[in-house]
Amino acid sequence: MMKYLILPLLLVLALGLMAPVVSAQTTGSVKGVCKDGDGNPLVGADVEWISGDTGHKYTLKTNKKGEYFSLGIVPGKYNVYLKKDGKELFHIVGLPVGLDETTQDIDLKKEQATAAVAQGMTPEQAKAKQEAAAKAAAENKTVGTLNDKLKAARAAADAKDYETAIATLNEANQIDPNRDPIWYELGNAYLSSAAKQTDPAEKQKRYELAAADFQKAIELRGSSEQAQKDPDNSKKMAAYYNNLAQAYSKLNKIDDAVANYTKAAQLDPTSAGAYYFNIGAVYTNSGKADEAIGAFDKAIAADPTKAAAYYWKGINLIAKETIGKDGKAVAPEGTAEAFQKYLELDPNGPFAQPAKDMLASIGATVETGFGKKKPVKK
Repeated sequence: MMKYLILPLLLVLALGLMAPVVSAQTTGSVKGVCKDGDGNPLVGADVEWISGDTGHKYTLKTNKKGEYFSLGIVPGKYNVYLKKDGKELFHIVGLPVGLDETTQDIDLKKEQATAAVAQGMTPEQAKAKQEAAAKAAAENKTVGTLNDKLKAARAAADAKDYETAIATLNEANQIDPNRDPIWYELGNAYLSSAAKQTDPAEKQKRYELAAADFQKAIELRGSSEQAQKDPDNSKKMAAYYNNLAQAYSKLNKIDDAVANYTKAAQLDPTSAGAYYFNIGAVYTNSGKADEAIGAFDKAIAADPTKAAAYYWKGINLIAKETIGKDGKAVAPEGTAEAFQKYLELDPNGPFAQPAKDMLASIGATVETGFGKKKPVKK
């Protein structure tokens, strides 16, 4: 009896030992070697295997020899992406993976040569094209980031939060210090923030920083081939020179301010009236009446409708009045006409009452029709 009981037991044990041998394999493995455009091992790159069926992604890192390897890959068709520092270098679509080991090497030098032949180019030309495309992609990414910071800085400046604007623009310059719009906006932020400073030394410092930033913007834009192709380049450069002149005027550097306003007027004749007016303002604030009158005359010549230019010309003429033999003040020729022209152009303007008061002080009448021909009496 014992013999018959032992035999079935041995059969059961034997079947139990054999069970693992007949279990089915359900995954495969992938491996490969990655090389760069010069044929050298691509170290620290990411090789992404993304299932076309499920979207599941396996991210594998290359070692010092450019090798990658992974077990447990579910069979199917995969899209393979080779990336370095987040930038795609190459990809393959619909690569099959089975239960066996799948080897997929990626040699960018060979791929470039293959692409060159297909496009009728030499490998060197293909490589240059690829590098140009990569450079363009990097440039677009940088420009996008800088534009975001520029937008944020302008919003902060509009809210008069100049410190945030300055910090944001300095961050942008850390990313790329060769963008003239960033330096221009930084100059504006320092220029505007200076007026809020109660410490004279800090105020002086900020005007100096503004001037330096505007100079940098002018230098960069002046040496940019791309900027020269901009149809509005002259207008933009004129704005840069105008703001640099403002910074110089705040620093009481009169000659530098005048020189830069003049440059702005030369670059943008359509706005010359405004730039010459600014020169007149600088000379007026400096007590240089003759120079101010000359500047306002240029502003009027460039823009005969600029009412304020006539008023301030009149103010500077009044500053040159003399005392007659009768002891009365005698205003220089053209003084009354300047105030009358202002009133004609802007009868309800901010200087309307002062202009009338000035006319009264020199014994002149208010003629709002100055410059117009009077009807002939019949």
